[in-house]
Amino acid sequence: MKLSIINRSTNPLPAYQTSGSAGVDLRAYLEQPVTLQPLERQLIPTGLHIALPNGYEAQIRARSGLSTKHGITLINAVGTIDSDYRGEIKIGLVNLSNQAYTIEPGERVAQMIISQYEQVKFELVDELDETDRGEGGFGSTDKK
Repeated sequence: MKLSIINRSTNPLPAYQTSGSAGVDLRAYLEQPVTLQPLERQLIPTGLHIALPNGYEAQIRARSGLSTKHGITLINAVGTIDSDYRGEIKIGLVNLSNQAYTIEPGERVAQMIISQYEQVKFELVDELDETDRGEGGFGSTDKK
């Protein structure tokens, strides 16, 4: 599948780093470094605009290295870019660490995964079908 993209940044186009990569890294498009203080959040521009086909979304996820080493993650855990959105992709980052962290221009700040989806029609019913699990959730499948 080909994806139409506009790159208004000075960064290279997103690319898969290995043959088995599910996502592409997104880079910060900044004129100067941005420092996130502990618990501070900011939208970081990428300079990228994409045109997803109907039935596809782009999922924006945290980079594991930034999260585990520095406590930098996404404000909304996983972001969704809908197929009808044409604005700039911006990354909502939050610093969950106790130390300030500086994001450099061109730094890889998130990853993007393209995923197919279906829209459903909701059908109001009085009961749902039975399963072995039933209403068990929130740790109910842990073995004891």
